Amino acid sequence: MTIHKIPITEIHRNPRQPREHFDEAALKELAESIKRFGLMQPIEVRPIQPVEARVDGEVHAYEIVAGERRWRAHQIAELAEIKCIVTDDDLSVLERFKRSVAENINRADMAPMEEAKAFRRILDEQDGAEVQEVAKEFGKSPQYVMLRLALLNLTDEVQQHVNSGAIGTQAAVQIAALTPGNQAAVMKKWAKGAFAGDNELVHFAYALKQQQGQVVAMIMEEVTPEEREERQRNRTKTRSNIDRIEQVLGLLDELAKADPMKLALALEGEVGKRLDQMDRVADAVAKARFNMRQAKAHAEAREIARLNPDAEHESLAAPAEPKAPAEPVAEAEAVEPEPKAPAEPVAEAEAVEPEPQTPAKPQIPARRNTPAKRAASAAV
Repeated sequence: MTIHKIPITEIHRNPRQPREHFDEAALKELAESIKRFGLMQPIEVRPIQPVEARVDGEVHAYEIVAGERRWRAHQIAELAEIKCIVTDDDLSVLERFKRSVAENINRADMAPMEEAKAFRRILDEQDGAEVQEVAKEFGKSPQYVMLRLALLNLTDEVQQHVNSGAIGTQAAVQIAALTPGNQAAVMKKWAKGAFAGDNELVHFAYALKQQQGQVVAMIMEEVTPEEREERQRNRTKTRSNIDRIEQVLGLLDELAKADPMKLALALEGEVGKRLDQMDRVADAVAKARFNMRQAKAHAEAREIARLNPDAEHESLAAPAEPKAPAEPVAEAEAVEPEPKAPAEPVAEAEAVEPEPQTPAKPQIPARRNTPAKRAASAAV
């Protein structure tokens, strides 16, 4: 393998490469490292042959096959040359694109939207490509690929926040299941600082998705006198129960302020049993609190659903969602663990609230009609 030093000015980026966003701070750090220690791994390029690239029969232009980040860092460092391995491959445009995806996909700085667009392009342009096949090719699970594809349902506004890292992938997947009108409503609420973090945003978007499918029934609902009375009884009972629970606060406060040594004497022979009793109470409180947070999300989502019924009506005519693979393959990912897929968010643990997990059936955009797949793949 021969390593060449090629002028930076003769090297060009691949306009079809999957990476669109590069962290400027990380690039500057890499540039400083290269200036101090040199380039550890040469980039890979291939000759390109426009008329202006040939001087005296020699190629003076190259396209990056792998290593655009290192090339950008060299420009920041104002270095005139870069170490390269020159390859004369006969790969199609699509195969070179897939190779670039493979190089970047497990890196922390490849954005989720870039992955989503890359998977979509491969599925569109490769004859007969299926989600399971693409997932296996890149060492991912089918569920991972489907969740990334679901992000393509996001509006441009939400996509920008996902690319910047302001909104996490799990929240983005939940928001992607909403109609454009409801996505805009969520973003308006998010911009006002209504959510303490991504976890609350996940809860809210998940609740709004459930409201989305029920809004027509809510609008058209005719409540009988008997049903109205039953609802009133439930309302009275629930509020009364919560008020009674709050009355226990005084007992808990008294126990919390007790001297531990005196408490041990008072519970002599029963401390362990009574502690187990308190643990059961604490567990029940944590679960009840989680359910109340879910109820709060549903109450706020219901209000948006009532104010935005037209978007909900459109959602009922959406195409059926594809089924998620039964047994996704385990994968090792450097950035974030792959979201699992229970039917609804899990209950929170004591003291630390876990992130609720994503639904099992993300809605992914339909495959585009691309009659010119072969022509696009064969072009050089």
